[in-house]
Amino acid sequence: MSGIAGPIRTGSDGPLTLAVPRGALFSGTLDLLDTIGIETAAPRGDSRSLIFRTEELNLVTMRPSDVPTYVEAGAADLGVTGKDVLGEQRDRAVYELLDLGFGACRMVLAGRRGDRSLDEAERRLGAMRIATKYPRTTQRWLAHSGHQAEVIEVKGSVELAPLVGLADGIVDLVDTGRTLAENELEVREEIEICTARLVANRVAHKLRAVEIDALADRLREAAAR
Repeated sequence: MSGIAGPIRTGSDGPLTLAVPRGALFSGTLDLLDTIGIETAAPRGDSRSLIFRTEELNLVTMRPSDVPTYVEAGAADLGVTGKDVLGEQRDRAVYELLDLGFGACRMVLAGRRGDRSLDEAERRLGAMRIATKYPRTTQRWLAHSGHQAEVIEVKGSVELAPLVGLADGIVDLVDTGRTLAENELEVREEIEICTARLVANRVAHKLRAVEIDALADRLREAAAR
């Protein structure tokens, strides 16, 4: 059953509310819910609704980057989003409960294919210029790895930056690497693997610990199959 019959109220009773990420993690999240018996036909359909009610869970669909915001504020009890999002939003007060294992992508440092200017910039100038949509993740990696770099935050196609001279290289999330290859870029270093994670609102986790932990256990078992 789906549709909007008034605002969803999170609290100590009624179905738990789960924030479901649109985009690359959408199908994987719904597949996992199917595995534990949650009906997902409605969100998979053509409806433009953002809220879908089932007997066990209220499903609210949104951008992955918005999931921590809704979960922290208590507008959703639980949410699924990528580790890359959580890495950029470490200040969000949410509990990371579970690595769901799907949606794996690599966070990498990349530069122009066959071009050593990325290394030369650090050696000659003491720092390289790195363009990225993930400035916090990049800064942490730089501090850990010992590299020196100026971090330039961009919002759009980060692959453009080294092609037009804005940066010596980029830090970005890649799946197959096809976009890098098509723009004559190559991976220089792998920073981390990012997968889908289950997060919970801190208050909800205290008030409804038995329900939330039981759901997390079911998802953990399903993800391990």
